[in-house]
Amino acid sequence: MNGLRFSRKQLGIPYALFLICFVVAPLFVIIYYAFTNGEGRFTFDNLTGFFTSPNTIGTLAYSFLLAIVTTLVCLLLAYPIAYILARSEMKRKSVIVMMFVLPMWINFTLRITALKEVLTVMEGNLAFHPFLNSVIGMTYDFLPFMILPIYTTILKLDGSLMEAAVDLGANSFQTFVKVTLPLTVPGIVSGIVMVFLPSMTNYVVLDMLYNSTYIMGSLIGSYFSAYNWNGGSMIALVLLVIILVFTLVTNKYTDDDGGSRGGALL
Repeated sequence: MNGLRFSRKQLGIPYALFLICFVVAPLFVIIYYAFTNGEGRFTFDNLTGFFTSPNTIGTLAYSFLLAIVTTLVCLLLAYPIAYILARSEMKRKSVIVMMFVLPMWINFTLRITALKEVLTVMEGNLAFHPFLNSVIGMTYDFLPFMILPIYTTILKLDGSLMEAAVDLGANSFQTFVKVTLPLTVPGIVSGIVMVFLPSMTNYVVLDMLYNSTYIMGSLIGSYFSAYNWNGGSMIALVLLVIILVFTLVTNKYTDDDGGSRGGALL
């Protein structure tokens, strides 16, 4: 049995091989195609073409707008729900939280198809309100990802901090604004990351609702479908850089240091 012992470095070899084969290698392939032309020669034409093409810039702007609106709607809906559930004294509140998660267990295509039928009955023709329907579809799909991190953050708050704020003369509104809300910033940021980034690329919702191509994911797919791997790889690479920058900016807010920050607030 002694011969079967492995060190931590040895146990990490399968994971390292997985990363190299399925993360690092595909990334290098994308970088190669992004900076070469159809003949395999190095070029910056794909990069300059991205920022000079009205099609790509317009799609990027539309994707940003759709993601921002979807994230704001999810946040406005999720925070009151998470706050009420976390601060309530209901014995079955875990069951209510599970009800928000249950739709995620259903097949994605089936859920969007059901939503499409509901919207069709309400509107008649979904092409009349494409942006509104896109926001509704995205919100329906990503709302649980906003509720859960905020709910978890509020649930872990130290109640003595709110009590101390009240003892110092703060009313309910002041306690919420100056204590509760700042302490839940990590959960809010986590929810924003989990909603904003997928909303920029999840073209399936748009395609199923009204066959739209005004989003980055579908634009990348159209390039590869047309065998323009160079242009599609550059769009994917630029989008990857945007996501990386967004993640780095928001990463500092997701540290679980509520206790020390709470003491500083008071």
